[in-house]
Parts: sequence; C-alpha cells; structure tokens
Amino acid sequence: MSATPEVKGSRSTARPRSRFLAILRYTLRSGFPAKRWAGVLLPCAGALLFGLLTHASEEPALRAFSNIAAEGILSLVMPIASLVIGDAVLGAEVRAGTFHFTWLTPAPIWQIVLGRWLGGSIVALATIAPASALAAVVAGVPGSARALFIAAAVGSAAYVALFIALGCITRRTAVWSLGIVFLVERLLGAALTGIAQLSPTWESRAIFVGLLDRAPERLVREGIPQGGAAIVRLALVSAVALAVAQWRMGHMRLSGAAD
Repeated sequence: MSATPEVKGSRSTARPRSRFLAILRYTLRSGFPAKRWAGVLLPCAGALLFGLLTHASEEPALRAFSNIAAEGILSLVMPIASLVIGDAVLGAEVRAGTFHFTWLTPAPIWQIVLGRWLGGSIVALATIAPASALAAVVAGVPGSARALFIAAAVGSAAYVALFIALGCITRRTAVWSLGIVFLVERLLGAALTGIAQLSPTWESRAIFVGLLDRAPERLVREGIPQGGAAIVRLALVSAVALAVAQWRMGHMRLSGAAD
C-alpha cells in the first residue's frame, strides 16, 4: 500500500500545537543572533536618550515628554526597531535562502506566518515597549509610562505584521519598509488622514494620546480613532497584513540566497 504525499495547503495533521511551538522556538533562536540583538537594542537605547532630552526643555515635563514621545519614540525609535525585528523573523531568511527549511516542514502556512509574527511580537514586547516606558521614568513623568508601553507594544506588533507581509512580497524588505515608514507614513500620512488611519505610527500616537490624562492639543489629530479605538484599528491592520502574508507565502517561488 503506497503512501499518499502530503499537500502544503492541507498540513493540519498530527500534533499541530507542537509544530507551532517548534516554529515559535526556531524563530526566537535563529532569527536573533548577537548582531541582530544589537540592532534591536540600539534604537531602544535611543528611546532612553529621548527621555533624557525632556530635561533640556523649558516646557512642563509632561508636555515636553508627550511631544518627544510622539515625535521621537513612536515615530522614529519604534519603526526602526520593529523593522529590524520584522526583517529578522522572515525577510533575512528569504534573502539568505534558508527559509526552505521552514517551508518544507509539515506545517500549514498559517502556522508559519502566525509563529513568525508572534515570535517577533514577543521580542518587541520585551524590548521596545519596556524601553519606551522606561523613557517616561527617565523623563520624570512615570504617569505616562503605562500609556507609552501600550502604544509601543501595539504599534510594534502591527509593524512586525506589516514587515512580514513585505518579506513575502519582496526580497528588498528593508528598502521597501523604510520607504513605507518615512515616505508614505511620515510624509503622505501627515497630509492625508486616510493614510494615517492605517499607519502604525499615527495610530500608536493616537493610542498614547488617548490614554493620557492631559495630552497636548497639538498631538490630537481629528479623524483618527484615539485610545482603545486605535488599538482595535491596529489589530485590524495587523490581521489584514498577516492575511496578505499567508496568501503571498502560498505563492512564493523560493530560490537560493540573494546576491
């Protein structure tokens, strides 16, 4: 009696949980060597420097730090650190030609995508979010730490999902990611509310502003959901990005390492 070959699209056989955990462990172990950790922690150190910068301002500490957190931490530190993480969990392996080892495992595509995203989100939750909250303590406004922690955690998870989708679409993940962050989000998002409503940067700022007791008026942007509503919006953005990644991964043509 001959064995029937297993099809990639229907790999929901024995022990799906153990396979998912194996993907998650592999993501955390292989995706973050020492150099990659340095690339993540360096922007996080920049968040602390932004916190110290608050003391150089003549404005009240809460107002000064709120402006610095929105313009520096959530608009610069978080996207850059998330890009390093998002590229580590997928894009770097695709370029190196080692993603085949995961692709050939008897795991469904959705487990691969979800495992890579969850691994990256765990790293972001352990690095970007605490560094952002600690920046509030360094700035002398510990009351803002909780709001900034939540904003950074949700925003970085959304960015990781977005960068995973880009890793499935193109090998030049870092180039396209930088273009989206600084050209589409920062420039077009500043002018067009429709783009800002789907931007992890602008929505994470809206989470931060919505969770503050007294946010500076200049940070409140009309037409963008604030606080908890912004969290829901970024959850939807993440879900769509992961759905795109799952669809695209099913149509990827894997080859050797990129030149």
